[in-house]
Amino acid sequence: MARNYRTRSGSGEIDIVAWDGETLAFVEVKTRSTAEFGAPESAVDEEKRTKLRYAARDYARRANVAWDRTRFDIVSVLAGRRVQVEWMRDAFR
Repeated sequence: MARNYRTRSGSGEIDIVAWDGETLAFVEVKTRSTAEFGAPESAVDEEKRTKLRYAARDYARRANVAWDRTRFDIVSVLAGRRVQVEWMRDAFR
């Protein structure tokens, strides 16, 4: 549905907005070359989650999608010699 969705105020951004069946998924993609300083998904701290929720509520309201039909996913990418991708559905629960 959208890539790099930003609120008009610029206070939040969502990497990917996509339908997964009847659920609208707000997806945060985190990429690191190594896990030396932690897994990529560890960068989605409470401050980042708050900004994502704000942007998601804005998108859902504009798209007329009920909040109970949404979820937050994280796609974690380690881009070393062997690329590893993990998709964490409903990551904020």
